[in-house]
Amino acid sequence: MENRYDVVIIGAGPAGMTAAIYMSRAGFSTALLERGIPGGQIVNTEEIENYPGYGRVNGAELAEKMFEHATSFGAKYLFGNVEKIVDHGEYKEIICGEKTYEAKAIIIATGALPSKLAAPGEAEFVGKGVSYCAVCDGAFFRDKSVIVVGGGNAALEEAIFLAKLASKVTLVHRRDELRGAKILQDRAFANEKIEFVLSAVVREIIGEESVTGIMIEDLKTGKERLIATDGVFVYVGTEPNTGFVVGLGITDERGNILTDDSLATAVPGIFAAGDVRKKLLRQVVTATADGSIAAVSAQQYLEGMK
Repeated sequence: MENRYDVVIIGAGPAGMTAAIYMSRAGFSTALLERGIPGGQIVNTEEIENYPGYGRVNGAELAEKMFEHATSFGAKYLFGNVEKIVDHGEYKEIICGEKTYEAKAIIIATGALPSKLAAPGEAEFVGKGVSYCAVCDGAFFRDKSVIVVGGGNAALEEAIFLAKLASKVTLVHRRDELRGAKILQDRAFANEKIEFVLSAVVREIIGEESVTGIMIEDLKTGKERLIATDGVFVYVGTEPNTGFVVGLGITDERGNILTDDSLATAVPGIFAAGDVRKKLLRQVVTATADGSIAAVSAQQYLEGMK
């Protein structure tokens, strides 16, 4: 019947598109359901240098190739914003406004978006000096000065990583002490390339064709000052796209989906892949790996239903 599938994959980023390849190639009726442009965050990435086999590739071009591959074996592409999933045991109901889809299995691959500073200039300079991934973009700032915004583990880890490439790293944090693990703090404080600006917030990101500086406010004095820089790396948290699974009991307190090694959730027949999961590393290559594992696990689940 129309709108009924063996599996519905929610999210057409690298994880979801990989899962669609594996599911449809294995002969299962597959739908790839996306609320935006296929590709996820990589669409907004100017260049990717660490995806095996490509050397250097534009994110939008890679996304296009993945999408063509994802639909080449018969996976149907659907556009819609998932509002709710209802578990009926042997089948799941996916509610998208006025449209409803049914599936025996679901793979959730909706990703996680970096939390934003909401400072003027931030959105304008994404890909032109503003980044949310040092591992992805750090090499473009070799021997340049960069800013890292944040005070948790991620900010400290990336500041230490960037110090291997950049000439100078300035870490800006709104509190008067860092929140990250002591061992990371010790390493960062011991690094001569890393400077710290505490009790300060970024009020504006400044530039012309690319970032040239940030305006910060000292929260203790209220004074503002300009710091010249070539790049701004933002690490103030991530926000998983999981609002539609509230009530299923498959997330942690931050909204990240919890899975076992097979990428199954606590609800039989629902799997998760990519950045939406609670995981160590969020990269294109780990997302595609997740997509393949979740798809094979979903295939085994569906075979067991026969």
